[in-house]
Amino acid sequence: MSTSGAEQAQQELIEDFEIFDNWMDRYQYIIDMGKQLPVFPEEWKIEEFKIQGCQSNVWMRHEEEGDKLVFKATSDAAIVSGLIAVLLRIYSERTAAEIRATEPHFLADLGLDKHLSPTRSNGLHAMLEKIYTVAQQK
Repeated sequence: MSTSGAEQAQQELIEDFEIFDNWMDRYQYIIDMGKQLPVFPEEWKIEEFKIQGCQSNVWMRHEEEGDKLVFKATSDAAIVSGLIAVLLRIYSERTAAEIRATEPHFLADLGLDKHLSPTRSNGLHAMLEKIYTVAQQK
């Protein structure tokens, strides 16, 4: 079975994290990833694109480019912006079928599910749910 682009992205992410010995360094890496998110226009920061269930403000929007779904998102919290960057690296610019077929095992593989506060974890799951919901509708 060939590895999908999303699955490949998860594996590469896990490998990237293996170079860090501790969670302080991993958090910093996540924050740094968030700083590299593309600009999210102010006019998109509206209720329609807001993710419910996040402690901080998170806006996510998607567009269709050919058969691929392209997600764009931002947050007013540094660590959450980093989590967005992680999700976009795996799920953006993929087909709906590929998104639906890609389980987010990186959460357990990286230990994110254990190292995030409950509110951050809820927010991450709310963002994932939004991505899967969009993919289900295509």
